[in-house]
Amino acid sequence: MIMIRAIVRPEKTNEVMQSLLEAGYPAMTKMEVAGRGKQRGLKLGQVIYDELPKEMIMLVVPEREKEFALRAIMESARTGNGNFGDGKVFVSPVEESYTVSTGIKE
Repeated sequence: MIMIRAIVRPEKTNEVMQSLLEAGYPAMTKMEVAGRGKQRGLKLGQVIYDELPKEMIMLVVPEREKEFALRAIMESARTGNGNFGDGKVFVSPVEESYTVSTGIKE
């Protein structure tokens, strides 16, 4: 299994979640986060905003479906021209998972 963590613009969150749902991935976790990328935030005049609001969507998919899920995220999270701040996607292996209500290992 693979854990995908997608950090996206807040205004793109619903679109990404809908895209994942339509691709067959209804189970996900969403949370508000803040941070900055390589550009070190946003400078407007003399004011620097170095903690920009983002949303993180996390989901676990079978390894063989990784590319399909990634495509759904990337296509729906990207702004028109692919701008700085569109987000970042992290992929990592999941060794084990358990259902809390049953204690069963999946």
